[in-house]
Amino acid sequence: MMGKLNGKVAVITGATSGIGLAAAKRFAAEGARVFMTGRRKRELDAAVDEVGNGSRGIQGDIANLADLDRLFEIVKDEAGAIDILFANAGGGEFSALGVITEEHFDRTFGVNVKGTLFTVQKALPLLRDDSSIILTGSTAATTGTPGFSVYGASKAAIRNFARSWILDLAGRGIRVNILVPGATSTAGWHELAPSEEAHNEMIRFVSTRTPLGRLAEPDETASAALFLASSDSSFVTGSELFVDGGSAQI
Repeated sequence: MMGKLNGKVAVITGATSGIGLAAAKRFAAEGARVFMTGRRKRELDAAVDEVGNGSRGIQGDIANLADLDRLFEIVKDEAGAIDILFANAGGGEFSALGVITEEHFDRTFGVNVKGTLFTVQKALPLLRDDSSIILTGSTAATTGTPGFSVYGASKAAIRNFARSWILDLAGRGIRVNILVPGATSTAGWHELAPSEEAHNEMIRFVSTRTPLGRLAEPDETASAALFLASSDSSFVTGSELFVDGGSAQI
């Protein structure tokens, strides 16, 4: 059966859980050869087993440039080129203005901004003309969130990367788009809460601030990623695709 990504090579960073893992499953089911990254070997191995379909796990941290070099060397040796780059790895934590530390800033920007930048830059020699780059943004880039300003600023940087990179890459026909999840039921989102009480408050906040009244499921966001990865979005570039239940639109 023909899939939307038959014969394509996809690299997905941060693919051990949540949106990255859901996208890896979806891409593989649609015929892509999927390379997956994650920092923890046990979780990565389990994710690769779950995805199946000849997927390949490569352990590494996108904030470590040597790890990125190793990733793309393996992809080059085993696949030769890349059709879809989903720069999904990232993370954040709450820290209110007044208590933000240099370590908190460096950790957040080191992964979300520096890591994303060099993931894309180091992939360029392998990316085919007319390929698709997907960057994971966040509704926090456009809305204010108490205690989440460093994370929001890092994702705002991602938004501008796309606007600039579509100009840098226009001659090669490479599309760059931002996938913008809202609150999504992933381990990373649930772990943001330091206590059960805080977790329940987060759920209530999302329910009241989201027109659709709930968190997204990772599979719903993966469906949007598939659209951006496939030829269905052949004339879509520089865009933000919000998968947020309307939360950033009101």
